[in-house]
Amino acid sequence: MVIEIGNCLVSTEILTEYFCCDYQKCKGCCCVVGDSGAPLSKAEGESLQRQLPDYETYLAADGKAELTEQGFYVTDIDGDMVTPLVRSDGRCAYSVTDSKGFTFCCVERGFEKFNRGIRKPFSCWIFPIRLKEFSTGFTGLMLSREHLCSEAFALGRSKKIKVYQFLQKPIEARFGKEFFEELCKAEKMMAEI
Repeated sequence: MVIEIGNCLVSTEILTEYFCCDYQKCKGCCCVVGDSGAPLSKAEGESLQRQLPDYETYLAADGKAELTEQGFYVTDIDGDMVTPLVRSDGRCAYSVTDSKGFTFCCVERGFEKFNRGIRKPFSCWIFPIRLKEFSTGFTGLMLSREHLCSEAFALGRSKKIKVYQFLQKPIEARFGKEFFEELCKAEKMMAEI
C-alpha cells in the first residue's frame, strides 16, 4: 500500500516494518555487496570530488586508485550515476575495511572530522529506503528488503524501532521535520485501523 504525503508517495512498509542497523553483525556489508555502487545525484558526485581533501587520508590505496582511474562517479548498466567500485573485491571505492573485517565510509569519517559537505551518499544514509524520482514531480519512498540486512530487520523488531523512526535524521534532512511528523501521524492512524 502507498500513501501520499505532499509530493511523496510512501510505501506503508516504511511505517510498519522494523529496522535497526546491526553493524556488529553485518560489519558494513552494504558497502561491499551489490551489483553496482551507491546511487548518486550529480550534485553529490561533484561534492565528493570537492571534499576529497577531507576524506582522502581514510581511503584504502585500491579505493584511491579506482577514484583516480574511474573518476568520482560512474554510470552503471542501468544508466544511473553511482559510486565506483574497487574491481578486485566489489566494495565501494569510498569505503575501507579494517583488520577486523569492519567496513566503513571514508566520506562519512571525513564529514565527522570537518563537518562540511555531504555526510555520505544520501542513498547510503537513508538505506534501506530507496528513492525513486517520477516524471510527475513525485518522489517515491520504498523499502528495500535486502538479504544482507536480515539482522537489522530482526534487531529492529526486538527493539520495536520502525524503519522511518530509525531513519529520522536523513528523512528530516531531505524532506523536513513536518514530513517526518506526517509519517508519525500516518503510522499512528494505521495502528488504529
